Amino acid sequence: MASTVRNLKSFLAGAGRFAQVRVAGTKGSTPREAGTWMLVSMLTTYGTIGGGQLEYMAIDKARQVLGRPDEASTMLDVPLGPEIGQCCGGRVEVEIRLGDDELASALIREAEQEEAGLPHFYIFGGGHVGKAIAAAVALLPVRAIVVETRANELEGISPGVETMLTPMPEEAVRAAPAGSAFAILTHDHALDFLIVAEALKRSDAAYVGMIGSKTKKATFRSWFLKTAGGTEMQFARLISPIGGEAVRDKRPAVIAALAAAEIMSSLAFYVVGQRSLSAMSEAGKSNAARSGS
Repeated sequence: MASTVRNLKSFLAGAGRFAQVRVAGTKGSTPREAGTWMLVSMLTTYGTIGGGQLEYMAIDKARQVLGRPDEASTMLDVPLGPEIGQCCGGRVEVEIRLGDDELASALIREAEQEEAGLPHFYIFGGGHVGKAIAAAVALLPVRAIVVETRANELEGISPGVETMLTPMPEEAVRAAPAGSAFAILTHDHALDFLIVAEALKRSDAAYVGMIGSKTKKATFRSWFLKTAGGTEMQFARLISPIGGEAVRDKRPAVIAALAAAEIMSSLAFYVVGQRSLSAMSEAGKSNAARSGS
């Protein structure tokens, strides 16, 4: 994705005086969750608290605060009903406060931490579908990397997406951090098989997908089990074709849209699963400590 840190720094550098608009509390159905924030200057904005009339009201109020040096902060308590033309049905508390150097530094640190923790998404193959998937995820909260063996196919990759030229793309699988997603769609079926085999051996992969037909998947399964030392349990984790089969449309942009949604869902499930495992582990430690006391 485009660098959040770079965009935030750019806004702060040109904003002059600014205010932070933060969702302080919510009840019922609301556009965004508590903690969501945006920044407002007299001429522009950065981020969003969900759009709609609520956001317009918050921006107007923030600019009123900016125009009054004696007013450092204020609160809005907004029911999301027909009276403001936004019928979510919930209620939102919005805190508006003047920004300063301390807040700006804190927001940059927060953005740096968030950017450093983005899940990695490797796209193996920079052909038509690979480029389309790269474009589809360029704005999503992932660190996307297109891996290619052919230099010319790395031309025209969407801004915000990294590229990696290597004669041994399977090494990128081995070096990937835990929780990475892998979409394999190179120009060579044998190369696809090699990369997929490496990815399936990563028990900590959030997603392993391969483009292709039922025949290609069956051929891979036979090779994976008989020659590559794979197991049925590992093979069961393979998603192929990527993007599913509910929409039978082979245009690259359509495949990319379906694959992007599929991959984001897998990454979300992985994060939830890891949190559950962590909570179980902490609970086990706590129980063990109580038993030993």
